[in-house]
Amino acid sequence: MGGCLSKPKPVELKIEVVLPEKDRGKEELSAGGKGSPRAYQGNGTARHFHAEERLPAPHPYPGAQDCLEAAVCHIKDLENGQMREVELGWGKALLVKDNGEFHALGHKCPHYGAPLVKGVLSRGRVRCPWHGACFNISTGDLEDFPGLDSLHKFQVKIEKEKVYIRASKQALQLQRRTKVMATCISPSAGHSSSTNVLIVGAGAAGLVCAETLRQEGFSDRIVLCTLDRHLPYDRPKLSKSLDAQLEQLALRPKEFFRAHGIEVLTEAQVVTVDVRNKKAVFKDGFKLEYSKLLLAPGSSPKTLSCKGKDVENVFTIRTPEDANRVVRLARGRNAVVVGAGFLGMEVAAYLTEKAHSVSVVELEETPFRRFLGERVGRALMKMFESNRVKFYMQTEVSELRAQEGKLKEVVLKSSKVLRADVCVVGIGAVPATGFLRQSGIGLDSRGFIPVNKMMQTNVPGVFAAGDAVTFPLAWRNNRKVNIPHWQMAHAQGRVAAQNMLAQEAEISTVPYLWTAMFSKSLRYAGYGEGFDDVIIQGDLDELKFVAFYTKGDEVISVASMNYDPIVSKVAEVLASGRTIRKREVETGDMSWLTGKGS
Repeated sequence: MGGCLSKPKPVELKIEVVLPEKDRGKEELSAGGKGSPRAYQGNGTARHFHAEERLPAPHPYPGAQDCLEAAVCHIKDLENGQMREVELGWGKALLVKDNGEFHALGHKCPHYGAPLVKGVLSRGRVRCPWHGACFNISTGDLEDFPGLDSLHKFQVKIEKEKVYIRASKQALQLQRRTKVMATCISPSAGHSSSTNVLIVGAGAAGLVCAETLRQEGFSDRIVLCTLDRHLPYDRPKLSKSLDAQLEQLALRPKEFFRAHGIEVLTEAQVVTVDVRNKKAVFKDGFKLEYSKLLLAPGSSPKTLSCKGKDVENVFTIRTPEDANRVVRLARGRNAVVVGAGFLGMEVAAYLTEKAHSVSVVELEETPFRRFLGERVGRALMKMFESNRVKFYMQTEVSELRAQEGKLKEVVLKSSKVLRADVCVVGIGAVPATGFLRQSGIGLDSRGFIPVNKMMQTNVPGVFAAGDAVTFPLAWRNNRKVNIPHWQMAHAQGRVAAQNMLAQEAEISTVPYLWTAMFSKSLRYAGYGEGFDDVIIQGDLDELKFVAFYTKGDEVISVASMNYDPIVSKVAEVLASGRTIRKREVETGDMSWLTGKGS
């Protein structure tokens, strides 16, 4: 904090409603790429409270000198269902009035720092406007993902019709709260050959499973193993911010794993699982017994199978090293991206400011066509074209040509030849489940692991979560689906952990995803597979729109740009179990959605 001033003059603390500055657009890469909310810097303006606002002299409990208390508004200033950001001198809080009661919480989403006052209040929780994470307003606890941390909850009292908030200065500055976790009491005895819980895969599903077990009081041994060289990191950020360094991507610092007794084995490949003897066998011959197993191996990127497929400088982006190398090779040179899905388009957008030229090759006629439909895909394509990206659609790569082993040209089936110094391939992925083929753990014809709503496989004590599973989607009539999204992996990891502890939890989250290109964000909620119509409100050309995807007379998903918090609002409506009818979104009257409160 700023150094103490000598005898500061008492400064009157005027509490005003400070709505967040224009936080829009930069959220994906906020705060040095880390996406963590910046701590509120005490800038020497020491705040002094007036007598009526000063803390009681004898502190009733230790650490009370870290607390402050301030009147933030009159009780009539907020209606039911309203939220307001209030200033407390050392930072801000979110004040919420719900069912006649006031609650005060941290004001920024711990995931990427979104202003929660712009989010959606419904059913006793506030949903982040950017990526859909949900927080309980009575406890501050994280109830839906993405992200790992909860919000601080502050004391509220009403005196003489004024609303007072009492908060710790540290909590106001941190803006995030890691839940209390159990300590591991079972000694791991170096490399002992048995563990209580083994988690294969250290993405969002694996990490959230381990953390949930500890939060729920589980104190036995947990081993998390990963093919990666690194501790768990924010993989979706790789394609949005290719320059990001590992410390900006890490989901938890090294000390976190030590402190909570979560052992991570890096560069550790499981080659077979012996379910009869409850053993995992690693590539180096090491065998580890388990009593509960979570399979969260994720997926492997598809690669090109054309002539010259092994030339140098052709990448699928899986690791920070891949991403960093692509940027280095692309600087001032020619980049070709194969595949106009999320990964390809994010990479193309990021490289436009770095590369001499960026070309995108795609089989479909418009980017994102299957996911977002023709019209939205075309509008996004225009945005890319106005940023100098060249598209080669309805064709594919027939050859990669090298000079001295390094990529020089990409030849298309249309016989067009593109100059290329680096090529990024984003043509989809397959579940990384080959190691399970002989295990007796059920796989479907595409290699996915089918699970029930409790994330259980066909083998007792073996659970699966993340990109490699198909599961019943509650609000689409329990249709078995695969949803390879970051938020969904978090939610499934939590449900798996709860059921390892026999809590009988079921997956019920509404899928939510986002993409960021040219400082613009597109948000999406629901499951749009098989949509037969798209209803667009707003202005596609201006990229200020909301698109509702319908099947029959039901809205099954929604996408938007520059229209917050509409996607979070729709996600809340779907999460509440209500069906949204096509006719409700056709009229253009969205008061049913944008009305405050539930």
